[in-house]
Amino acid sequence: MKIDLTGKRVALIGGAGFIGHNLALALTRLGADVHIIDSLQVNNMGAFSNASGDSNKALYLKLIDERLALLREARVPLHIVDARDYHMLSRALSDINPNVVVQLAAIAHANRANKDPFSTFDHSFRTLENALDFCRSEGRHFVYFSSSMVYGNFDGEAVTEDRRCEPIGIYGALKYGGEKLVIAYNQVFGMPYTIVRPSALYGERCVSRRVGQAFIENALRGIPLTVNGDGSDALDFTYIEDLVQGLILSIAKPEAKNEIFNLTYGGGRTLKQMIAIVEQEFPGVTVKYNPRDALMPERGTLSIEKAKRLLGYQPNFPLEKGFVKYIRWYKDLAEKNPQLFVPHN
Repeated sequence: MKIDLTGKRVALIGGAGFIGHNLALALTRLGADVHIIDSLQVNNMGAFSNASGDSNKALYLKLIDERLALLREARVPLHIVDARDYHMLSRALSDINPNVVVQLAAIAHANRANKDPFSTFDHSFRTLENALDFCRSEGRHFVYFSSSMVYGNFDGEAVTEDRRCEPIGIYGALKYGGEKLVIAYNQVFGMPYTIVRPSALYGERCVSRRVGQAFIENALRGIPLTVNGDGSDALDFTYIEDLVQGLILSIAKPEAKNEIFNLTYGGGRTLKQMIAIVEQEFPGVTVKYNPRDALMPERGTLSIEKAKRLLGYQPNFPLEKGFVKYIRWYKDLAEKNPQLFVPHN
Protein backbone atom coordinates (compact mmCIF):
# COMPACT_ATOMS: atom_id res chain seq x y z
CA MET A 1 0.00 0.00 0.00
CA LYS A 2 1.88 3.08 -1.27
CA ILE A 3 0.44 5.86 0.84
CA ASP A 4 2.35 8.89 2.11
CA LEU A 5 0.62 10.70 4.96
CA THR A 6 3.41 13.19 5.63
CA GLY A 7 1.89 16.45 6.83
CA LYS A 8 -1.39 14.81 7.89
CA ARG A 9 -2.14 15.37 11.57
CA VAL A 10 -4.48 12.77 13.05
CA ALA A 11 -6.10 12.73 16.49
CA LEU A 12 -7.29 9.34 17.76
CA ILE A 13 -9.86 9.77 20.54
CA GLY A 14 -9.72 6.58 22.58
CA GLY A 15 -6.56 5.76 20.65
CA ALA A 16 -4.69 3.82 23.36
CA GLY A 17 -7.01 0.84 22.95
CA PHE A 18 -6.63 -2.30 20.86
CA ILE A 19 -7.60 -0.75 17.53
CA GLY A 20 -6.23 2.70 18.26
CA HIS A 21 -2.67 1.75 19.15
CA ASN A 22 -2.36 -0.50 16.11
CA LEU A 23 -3.72 2.29 13.89
CA ALA A 24 -1.43 4.88 15.49
CA LEU A 25 1.67 2.77 14.83
CA ALA A 26 0.68 2.15 11.19
CA LEU A 27 -0.15 5.81 10.53
CA THR A 28 3.16 6.89 12.07
CA ARG A 29 5.05 4.52 9.77
CA LEU A 30 3.35 6.25 6.82
CA GLY A 31 4.54 9.68 7.94
CA ALA A 32 1.43 11.00 9.73
CA ASP A 33 1.69 13.16 12.84
CA VAL A 34 -0.45 11.07 15.20
CA HIS A 35 -1.75 12.14 18.61
CA ILE A 36 -3.68 9.91 21.00
CA ILE A 37 -6.29 11.24 23.41
CA ASP A 38 -7.29 8.66 26.03
CA SER A 39 -8.16 8.53 29.72
CA LEU A 40 -6.70 4.98 29.99
CA GLN A 41 -9.79 4.02 32.00
CA VAL A 42 -12.15 2.15 29.66
CA ASN A 43 -10.93 -1.37 28.88
CA ASN A 44 -7.47 -0.08 29.64
CA MET A 45 -4.92 0.47 32.40
CA GLY A 46 -7.28 2.06 34.93
CA ALA A 47 -10.00 -0.55 34.52
CA PHE A 48 -7.69 -3.53 35.09
CA SER A 49 -5.50 -1.89 37.74
CA ASN A 50 -8.60 -1.48 39.91
CA ALA A 51 -10.13 -4.86 39.10
CA SER A 52 -10.20 -7.21 42.05
CA GLY A 53 -10.75 -10.90 41.44
CA ASP A 54 -10.20 -10.70 37.68
CA SER A 55 -8.18 -13.79 36.78
CA ASN A 56 -6.89 -12.09 33.62
CA LYS A 57 -5.73 -8.92 35.38
CA ALA A 58 -1.97 -9.62 35.25
CA LEU A 59 -2.12 -10.81 31.63
CA TYR A 60 -4.12 -7.85 30.38
CA LEU A 61 -2.03 -5.30 32.25
CA LYS A 62 1.02 -6.78 30.53
CA LEU A 63 -0.64 -6.46 27.11
CA ILE A 64 -1.57 -2.84 27.84
CA ASP A 65 2.01 -2.16 29.02
CA GLU A 66 3.22 -3.51 25.67
CA ARG A 67 0.85 -1.19 23.79
CA LEU A 68 2.10 1.84 25.67
CA ALA A 69 5.73 0.80 25.22
CA LEU A 70 5.25 0.47 21.45
CA LEU A 71 3.64 3.92 21.31
CA ARG A 72 6.53 5.42 23.30
CA GLU A 73 9.07 3.78 20.99
CA ALA A 74 7.23 5.23 17.97
CA ARG A 75 7.14 8.63 19.73
CA VAL A 76 3.36 8.91 19.48
CA PRO A 77 2.20 11.60 21.95
CA LEU A 78 -0.39 10.42 24.48
CA HIS A 79 -2.69 13.10 25.92
CA ILE A 80 -4.34 11.68 29.04
CA VAL A 81 -7.73 13.35 28.80
CA ASP A 82 -11.23 12.16 29.67
CA ALA A 83 -13.17 12.73 26.44
CA ARG A 84 -16.40 13.03 28.46
CA ASP A 85 -15.11 16.40 29.70
CA TYR A 86 -16.08 18.86 26.99
CA HIS A 87 -13.64 21.61 27.97
CA MET A 88 -10.64 19.31 28.46
CA LEU A 89 -11.26 17.55 25.15
CA SER A 90 -11.77 20.81 23.26
CA ARG A 91 -8.55 22.23 24.72
CA ALA A 92 -6.57 19.11 23.79
CA LEU A 93 -7.94 19.04 20.24
CA SER A 94 -7.28 22.77 19.82
CA ASP A 95 -3.66 22.24 20.87
CA ILE A 96 -3.24 19.31 18.47
CA ASN A 97 -5.09 21.05 15.60
CA PRO A 98 -5.72 17.83 13.61
CA ASN A 99 -6.79 17.46 9.97
CA VAL A 100 -8.53 14.21 10.84
CA VAL A 101 -10.28 13.11 14.04
CA VAL A 102 -10.94 9.38 14.53
CA GLN A 103 -13.59 8.61 17.14
CA LEU A 104 -12.71 5.31 18.83
CA ALA A 105 -13.81 6.09 22.40
CA ALA A 106 -16.57 3.67 23.40
CA ILE A 107 -17.52 0.67 25.46
CA ALA A 108 -16.13 -1.94 23.08
CA HIS A 109 -18.18 -5.01 23.98
CA ALA A 110 -21.89 -5.64 23.36
CA ASN A 111 -22.40 -7.79 26.46
CA ARG A 112 -20.89 -5.14 28.73
CA ALA A 113 -22.98 -2.45 27.06
CA ASN A 114 -26.19 -4.32 27.75
CA LYS A 115 -25.23 -4.89 31.40
CA ASP A 116 -24.23 -1.28 32.09
CA PRO A 117 -26.20 1.06 29.81
CA PHE A 118 -25.38 4.25 31.75
CA SER A 119 -21.63 3.76 31.41
CA THR A 120 -22.07 2.81 27.76
CA PHE A 121 -24.03 5.98 27.03
CA ASP A 122 -21.54 8.08 28.97
CA HIS A 123 -18.42 6.72 27.26
CA SER A 124 -19.89 6.14 23.78
CA PHE A 125 -22.34 8.99 23.19
CA ARG A 126 -21.10 11.78 25.46
CA THR A 127 -17.59 11.48 24.05
CA LEU A 128 -18.98 11.52 20.50
CA GLU A 129 -21.04 14.65 21.18
CA ASN A 130 -17.96 16.47 22.51
CA ALA A 131 -15.76 15.44 19.58
CA LEU A 132 -18.37 16.43 17.01
CA ASP A 133 -18.82 19.84 18.55
CA PHE A 134 -15.11 20.55 18.11
CA CYS A 135 -15.08 19.35 14.50
CA ARG A 136 -18.26 20.99 13.27
CA SER A 137 -16.84 24.41 12.36
CA GLU A 138 -13.35 23.51 11.24
CA GLY A 139 -13.94 21.39 8.14
CA ARG A 140 -11.99 18.53 9.67
CA HIS A 141 -12.51 14.98 8.43
CA PHE A 142 -14.36 12.99 11.11
CA VAL A 143 -13.98 9.18 11.08
CA TYR A 144 -16.57 7.40 13.21
CA PHE A 145 -16.02 3.87 14.39
CA SER A 146 -19.37 2.08 14.26
CA SER A 147 -20.09 -1.68 14.21
CA SER A 148 -21.67 -4.47 12.19
CA MET A 149 -24.08 -4.75 15.15
CA VAL A 150 -26.08 -1.86 13.66
CA TYR A 151 -27.57 -4.28 11.12
CA GLY A 152 -29.22 -6.54 13.70
CA ASN A 153 -30.01 -9.99 12.27
CA PHE A 154 -28.42 -10.63 8.89
CA ASP A 155 -30.74 -12.01 6.22
CA GLY A 156 -28.49 -14.70 4.74
CA GLU A 157 -27.04 -12.51 2.01
CA ALA A 158 -23.77 -10.59 2.21
CA VAL A 159 -24.93 -7.43 3.98
CA THR A 160 -24.34 -4.18 2.08
CA GLU A 161 -24.01 -0.73 3.62
CA ASP A 162 -27.38 0.44 2.28
CA ARG A 163 -29.33 -2.34 3.96
CA ARG A 164 -31.93 -1.23 6.52
CA CYS A 165 -30.45 -1.24 10.03
CA GLU A 166 -32.43 -2.90 12.84
CA PRO A 167 -30.00 -3.08 15.79
CA ILE A 168 -30.73 -5.36 18.74
CA GLY A 169 -29.68 -4.29 22.22
CA ILE A 170 -28.06 -1.17 23.64
CA TYR A 171 -24.63 -1.47 21.99
CA GLY A 172 -25.96 -1.67 18.44
CA ALA A 173 -28.61 1.00 19.06
CA LEU A 174 -26.03 3.47 20.37
CA LYS A 175 -23.68 2.80 17.46
CA TYR A 176 -26.50 3.41 14.99
CA GLY A 177 -27.57 6.53 16.87
CA GLY A 178 -23.96 7.70 16.65
CA GLU A 179 -23.96 7.20 12.89
CA LYS A 180 -27.13 9.27 12.55
CA LEU A 181 -25.63 12.05 14.68
CA VAL A 182 -22.44 12.13 12.58
CA ILE A 183 -24.48 12.36 9.36
CA ALA A 184 -26.61 15.13 10.91
CA TYR A 185 -23.47 17.18 11.62
CA ASN A 186 -22.58 16.84 7.95
CA GLN A 187 -26.08 17.97 6.96
CA VAL A 188 -26.14 20.96 9.31
CA PHE A 189 -22.49 22.06 9.39
CA GLY A 190 -20.97 20.49 6.26
CA MET A 191 -18.54 18.42 8.35
CA PRO A 192 -16.97 15.70 6.14
CA TYR A 193 -17.22 12.22 7.66
CA THR A 194 -16.47 8.55 7.09
CA ILE A 195 -18.32 5.83 8.99
CA VAL A 196 -16.73 2.38 9.26
CA ARG A 197 -18.45 -0.84 10.32
CA PRO A 198 -16.03 -3.60 11.42
CA SER A 199 -16.94 -7.09 12.60
CA ALA A 200 -15.56 -9.73 14.98
CA LEU A 201 -12.09 -8.23 15.34
CA TYR A 202 -9.15 -10.19 16.67
CA GLY A 203 -5.42 -9.65 16.98
CA GLU A 204 -2.41 -9.00 19.16
CA ARG A 205 -2.75 -7.05 22.43
CA CYS A 206 -6.55 -7.09 22.56
CA VAL A 207 -7.95 -7.19 26.12
CA SER A 208 -11.68 -7.32 25.32
CA ARG A 209 -11.73 -11.12 25.57
CA ARG A 210 -13.69 -11.54 22.38
CA VAL A 211 -14.51 -15.10 21.41
CA GLY A 212 -11.27 -16.00 19.59
CA GLN A 213 -9.14 -14.52 22.36
CA ALA A 214 -11.11 -16.45 24.99
CA PHE A 215 -10.62 -19.69 23.02
CA ILE A 216 -6.84 -19.21 22.86
CA GLU A 217 -6.46 -18.22 26.51
CA ASN A 218 -8.53 -21.19 27.66
CA ALA A 219 -6.53 -23.57 25.45
CA LEU A 220 -3.25 -22.22 26.84
CA ARG A 221 -4.56 -22.80 30.38
CA GLY A 222 -5.78 -26.30 29.58
CA ILE A 223 -9.43 -25.54 30.34
CA PRO A 224 -12.44 -26.11 28.04
CA LEU A 225 -13.43 -23.64 25.35
CA THR A 226 -16.91 -22.30 26.10
CA VAL A 227 -19.38 -21.58 23.29
CA ASN A 228 -22.74 -19.85 23.53
CA GLY A 229 -24.96 -21.85 21.17
CA ASP A 230 -24.13 -24.91 19.09
CA GLY A 231 -21.18 -23.37 17.22
CA SER A 232 -23.12 -22.80 13.99
CA ASP A 233 -23.23 -19.01 14.43
CA ALA A 234 -21.19 -17.33 11.69
CA LEU A 235 -19.18 -14.12 12.08
CA ASP A 236 -17.12 -12.13 9.60
CA PHE A 237 -13.90 -12.53 11.59
CA THR A 238 -11.47 -9.71 10.79
CA TYR A 239 -7.77 -9.58 11.66
CA ILE A 240 -6.58 -6.23 13.00
CA GLU A 241 -4.09 -5.64 10.14
CA ASP A 242 -6.91 -5.81 7.58
CA LEU A 243 -9.02 -3.33 9.54
CA VAL A 244 -6.06 -0.95 9.92
CA GLN A 245 -5.49 -1.08 6.16
CA GLY A 246 -9.11 -0.05 5.60
CA LEU A 247 -8.89 2.75 8.16
CA ILE A 248 -5.73 4.15 6.57
CA LEU A 249 -7.43 4.16 3.17
CA SER A 250 -10.44 5.88 4.74
CA ILE A 251 -8.15 8.62 6.05
CA ALA A 252 -6.01 8.95 2.93
CA LYS A 253 -8.53 8.70 0.09
CA PRO A 254 -10.88 11.60 -0.76
CA GLU A 255 -13.34 8.99 -2.06
CA ALA A 256 -13.97 7.96 1.56
CA LYS A 257 -15.59 11.26 2.52
CA ASN A 258 -19.30 11.20 3.36
CA GLU A 259 -19.45 7.42 2.90
CA ILE A 260 -20.14 4.34 5.05
CA PHE A 261 -17.94 1.26 4.66
CA ASN A 262 -18.00 -2.31 5.91
CA LEU A 263 -14.37 -3.01 6.82
CA THR A 264 -14.17 -6.76 7.41
CA TYR A 265 -12.57 -9.78 5.78
CA GLY A 266 -15.72 -10.24 3.70
CA GLY A 267 -16.57 -13.86 4.52
CA GLY A 268 -18.62 -15.29 7.38
CA ARG A 269 -17.10 -18.25 9.24
CA THR A 270 -18.72 -20.37 11.94
CA LEU A 271 -17.50 -20.74 15.49
CA LYS A 272 -17.02 -24.44 14.72
CA GLN A 273 -14.55 -23.49 11.99
CA MET A 274 -12.65 -21.30 14.43
CA ILE A 275 -12.68 -24.11 17.00
CA ALA A 276 -11.25 -26.50 14.40
CA ILE A 277 -8.22 -24.20 14.01
CA VAL A 278 -7.77 -24.12 17.79
CA GLU A 279 -7.96 -27.94 17.88
CA GLN A 280 -5.21 -28.16 15.25
CA GLU A 281 -2.96 -25.87 17.28
CA PHE A 282 -3.90 -27.38 20.67
CA PRO A 283 -4.56 -31.13 20.26
CA GLY A 284 -6.81 -32.52 22.98
CA VAL A 285 -8.62 -29.27 23.76
CA THR A 286 -12.24 -29.75 24.89
CA VAL A 287 -15.36 -27.67 24.20
CA LYS A 288 -18.30 -26.83 26.47
CA TYR A 289 -21.57 -25.57 24.96
CA ASN A 290 -23.85 -23.09 26.76
CA PRO A 291 -27.25 -21.63 25.79
CA ARG A 292 -27.13 -18.99 23.05
CA ASP A 293 -27.34 -15.31 24.07
CA ALA A 294 -30.75 -14.10 22.89
CA LEU A 295 -29.48 -10.51 22.50
CA MET A 296 -26.75 -11.53 20.06
CA PRO A 297 -27.92 -11.01 16.45
CA GLU A 298 -27.62 -13.77 13.88
CA ARG A 299 -24.78 -12.55 11.70
CA GLY A 300 -22.64 -13.70 8.80
CA THR A 301 -20.86 -12.07 5.85
CA LEU A 302 -20.56 -8.34 5.25
CA SER A 303 -20.09 -7.18 1.68
CA ILE A 304 -16.82 -5.27 1.22
CA GLU A 305 -17.35 -4.54 -2.48
CA LYS A 306 -17.90 -0.82 -1.84
CA ALA A 307 -14.61 -0.49 0.08
CA LYS A 308 -12.81 -2.43 -2.64
CA ARG A 309 -14.30 -0.26 -5.38
CA LEU A 310 -13.90 3.19 -3.81
CA LEU A 311 -10.83 2.71 -1.62
CA GLY A 312 -8.88 -0.18 -3.15
CA TYR A 313 -9.32 -2.16 0.07
CA GLN A 314 -7.88 -5.69 -0.15
CA PRO A 315 -7.97 -7.80 3.03
CA ASN A 316 -5.09 -10.27 3.29
CA PHE A 317 -5.91 -12.42 6.32
CA PRO A 318 -8.47 -15.22 6.08
CA LEU A 319 -9.11 -16.97 9.38
CA GLU A 320 -6.61 -19.74 8.56
CA LYS A 321 -3.86 -17.13 8.23
CA GLY A 322 -4.76 -14.34 10.68
CA PHE A 323 -6.06 -16.51 13.52
CA VAL A 324 -3.12 -18.91 13.31
CA LYS A 325 -0.76 -15.91 13.42
CA TYR A 326 -2.61 -14.68 16.52
CA ILE A 327 -2.46 -18.12 18.20
CA ARG A 328 1.29 -18.39 17.60
CA TRP A 329 1.86 -14.90 19.00
CA TYR A 330 -0.06 -15.99 22.12
CA LYS A 331 1.93 -19.22 22.37
CA ASP A 332 5.17 -17.22 22.28
CA LEU A 333 3.82 -14.90 24.98
CA ALA A 334 2.88 -17.91 27.15
CA GLU A 335 6.29 -19.52 26.67
CA LYS A 336 8.00 -16.34 27.90
CA ASN A 337 5.46 -15.62 30.66
CA PRO A 338 4.07 -18.96 31.91
CA GLN A 339 2.95 -17.35 35.20
CA LEU A 340 0.28 -15.42 33.26
CA PHE A 341 -1.43 -18.61 32.08
CA VAL A 342 -1.89 -20.56 35.29
CA PRO A 343 -5.20 -22.51 35.04
CA HIS A 344 -8.15 -21.07 36.94
CA ASN A 345 -11.81 -21.91 37.32
